[in-house]
Amino acid sequence: MSGSKRATPTDRVDPDDAPELTDEFFELADEYVGDRLIRRGRPRAVATKQALAVRYDADIIAAFRATGPGWQTRMNTALREWLATHEST
Repeated sequence: MSGSKRATPTDRVDPDDAPELTDEFFELADEYVGDRLIRRGRPRAVATKQALAVRYDADIIAAFRATGPGWQTRMNTALREWLATHEST
């Protein structure tokens, strides 16, 4: 048989091939109250961030990255502090 031939699709499904429904399966399953899906995970933030492509000088990025994890948050804070002290009239 040639390796390039594909198996013929079938409409039959063998119920013995179904995965076992474990406790883990039910823990990950969607939960509904009536017709409403209950969302899991982190709730949406009140103040969301906006993704933006920006170009900074390499030394600026290196300095912030050198401060370790959370450097982008610190960069955001530094920009916010600059805006607070340089309000335009």
